[in-house]
Amino acid sequence: MIRVIIIGAAGRMGRRLVANVMENPEFELAGATEFVESPFLGEDAGLVAGCGEAGVKITANLEELVKHADAIIDFATGGVMEAVRLAVENHCAAVIGTTALSAAEKGELAELAERGGRIVSAYNMSVGVNLLFKLVGEAARTLGPDYDVEIIEMHHNQKKDAPSGTAVRLAEEVCAARDWNYATDVRHGREGMVGARSKHEIGMHSLRGGDVVGDHTVIFAINGERIELTHKASSRDTFAKGALRAAKFLTHADPGLYDMQDVLGLK
Repeated sequence: MIRVIIIGAAGRMGRRLVANVMENPEFELAGATEFVESPFLGEDAGLVAGCGEAGVKITANLEELVKHADAIIDFATGGVMEAVRLAVENHCAAVIGTTALSAAEKGELAELAERGGRIVSAYNMSVGVNLLFKLVGEAARTLGPDYDVEIIEMHHNQKKDAPSGTAVRLAEEVCAARDWNYATDVRHGREGMVGARSKHEIGMHSLRGGDVVGDHTVIFAINGERIELTHKASSRDTFAKGALRAAKFLTHADPGLYDMQDVLGLK
């Protein structure tokens, strides 16, 4: 049994993580946490997730939980680095699905891995999306720079960051294939008399509305044809199942900082 702690257990993603852990015979729910002002503190994590009593109360005290767990899974937007530090200090693996990490935080993840941490950090835990990353890179290399590239992503109306981390990664795959630079070659939306589209840019467009879990499309266009690669997530379970796959991968992995491409053997 792989003992996992779900960070942000009362959130939309956290609830699906709890449910998927409880449904999977290879995993045991070793803990569930929320922020200190959460109204769900003290409640049973399984009941909050709507999947039956788990016998695990939601708490704000991660420090005690990590001493008796194999991995934490964290999709929350706050306190991520504190959670990873605690995990590494207690020889507990960490699966990080948070998309809004700063460059400094990503650097600290690498440092923690060098100090013995076993970490998977990914913009998107979906198996299908990670296959899309590989396909987009291959398409960009095969088609070459003559094809214009536009990326469109849509998420629910409560998503706080834009573009999505997945869309950023898709653009990075194109940049790597073309030896371009994300900071200078990605154009976020267009408005007014912007003139003709240049050949040396990737258009990035973020849509928000309703309860969309996550749609991503990469368009390669040239005179006479258009290739579109699309992934649509209809349930958060796709991310939860990928996160559990990552946690299982870390039980046998050497210390290091990994992503889902490593987990799925796509590198």
